[in-house]
Amino acid sequence: MTPSELGDFLKARRAELTPRAVGLPEYDDRRRVTGLRRAEVAALAAISVDYYTRLEQGRVAASASVLAPLARALRLDEDQEAYLYEVAGKTDARPRRRRSAQRLRPAMRRLLDQLAESPAIVLGRRMDVLAWNSAAAALFTDFAAVPERERNYVRLLFTDPGMRALHADWPHDARDAVAALRTRAAAGPDDPELARLVGELAVRDADFRTWWAEHRVNGASYGTKHYHHPVVGDLTLDCDVWASPDGSGQELMIVTAEPGTPSHDALRILASWATVPQT
Repeated sequence: MTPSELGDFLKARRAELTPRAVGLPEYDDRRRVTGLRRAEVAALAAISVDYYTRLEQGRVAASASVLAPLARALRLDEDQEAYLYEVAGKTDARPRRRRSAQRLRPAMRRLLDQLAESPAIVLGRRMDVLAWNSAAAALFTDFAAVPERERNYVRLLFTDPGMRALHADWPHDARDAVAALRTRAAAGPDDPELARLVGELAVRDADFRTWWAEHRVNGASYGTKHYHHPVVGDLTLDCDVWASPDGSGQELMIVTAEPGTPSHDALRILASWATVPQT
C-alpha cells in the first residue's frame, strides 16, 4: 500500500456516515463536508483530532491500539475491519517475500473436470482466470481465446463487451468485483502485476476509477447472480467461492441453479451445447 492508502480509506468511510447514523447530534444542516467531520471521528474513537488528522494525511503510522476504536467509530463491517488492519500493516509483521508464479493445483483441475453441468473457474491471487471447465466457457466467454496475460476476471468484466452484456445488473456486479479486488490488494501490496492491472483499468474506464476510489472491500464467498445469456436467455444462479486450503490464494468459483428451475434447465442446455464438437 502507498502511504496515503490508509488515509484514503478512512476518508472514504467517514464520508459515508452521518452524525445521526453514529448517534451524534446534528446542530448544523449546512455542513461543509460530506459525512462525518474529522473531529467527530476522533471523538468517537477517543483519540486527538491532531492524531487522526495526521493519520488521514499519511504523516503518522497507526498504532495497533487505535485500530479497534477506529473500526467501531466508522462502523466497519468484518471485511472492512480486516482491510483496515491490512493497510495499517498490523496483521503480519514478517518481511515480504517475492511471490512465486501462480500454478494451478492438480486437485483444482480434477474438480473442474468432474463438474459437468456447473460452470466453474479457478481464480488466482489477483482474480486471474487460471483454469475453467467447458460449462464456464459456454456461460461466460471463450477464455482460451483470450491472451493469457489478459485473462483476468475483473479486466474482462470491464473490457469484454460480451461479459458486460452477460451480467443483467452489470454496475452492481462490477462494483462488487472491484471491491473484491481491493480486498486482495491489501494482502498483496507489493504485487507489481496487481498494480499494473489497477493502473490499466483506471486509465481505461471511468467507472473503475470511481469505484476503486471508494475503497469498498468485499470478502463475500457466496451470493446470487443474474445473467442474460445470448443462447439460453435469463439465468438466476447461486455463486459460491471456495478458498484453497493450501494458502496459495487460489479460489474455486462455481455457479449453480436450483434443480427444477428454468435456470437449471438452461445450464443443462449450455453444458450439452459446450460438449458438441464445433465445426
